[in-house]
Amino acid sequence: MTSVSFQGERGAYSEAAARSFFENVKTIPFATFAEVLESTSKNETEYSILPVENSLEGSVGESYDLLYSTFLNVIGEIYHRIEHCLIGIGKLEDIDTVYSHPQALGQCRKFIEEHNMKTIPAYDTAGSVKIVKELETKNCACIASKTSSTIYEMPIITENIANNLNNYTRFLVLSKKESTESENDKTSIIFSIKHEPGSLFRIIENFHKNNVNLTKIESRPTKTNTWEYNFYVDFEGNSKNPKISKMLEKIKEESMFLKILGSYPSAKLS
Repeated sequence: MTSVSFQGERGAYSEAAARSFFENVKTIPFATFAEVLESTSKNETEYSILPVENSLEGSVGESYDLLYSTFLNVIGEIYHRIEHCLIGIGKLEDIDTVYSHPQALGQCRKFIEEHNMKTIPAYDTAGSVKIVKELETKNCACIASKTSSTIYEMPIITENIANNLNNYTRFLVLSKKESTESENDKTSIIFSIKHEPGSLFRIIENFHKNNVNLTKIESRPTKTNTWEYNFYVDFEGNSKNPKISKMLEKIKEESMFLKILGSYPSAKLS
């Protein structure tokens, strides 16, 4: 049985994504993203699963920062549909306070504002169900999945409360291993550039020259020097492909730092 570490309590969306990605899996919860990756680095688990971006709220900054420092390889990705429920022992008109992970609170902002609810951030969606269950007050509720309500035996007050029902989170799967090359691969890299005119253009130009489709580019502060950034890029193709490998060598020459996070089969929305 495959062992996978995830952040949060039982019933978290990360756990559900892991169960969707792997057929026969033992999921192991950890309190933080850093502990999730550390468990795989120490061979306590075979794989880690990490949320990196949501279709409504954008990127998960902490995950991207950890990708910079980890030695694990990205070997897969999955788009997991997020279906938020309001969970608690009270009725909708009773609720004035709602707990959940900040991303989930943002994804349900319209519903929260319409009902004039005060928000309290929690470290995890499933963990917020535990908090509300322990509070045992009718005015407090939380936002989490149906699975969480079942696990913690808490009633669902309202279903499908996200700002947009077309709500997906992209998760990356990491391991000490590398994935084998497939016909439909994606590669993720990180690079930093010199502070001079045209430096970013010279790197991006390589993708155009080699007819490589760039699927994502995002900047994150380096955390070492003020107003300096690392660029996180996803593109179609495998780093072991001769054309891609040659392109990456060219990018390395133009950048101050280059890290290949991994090449892996590109996922589709399900």
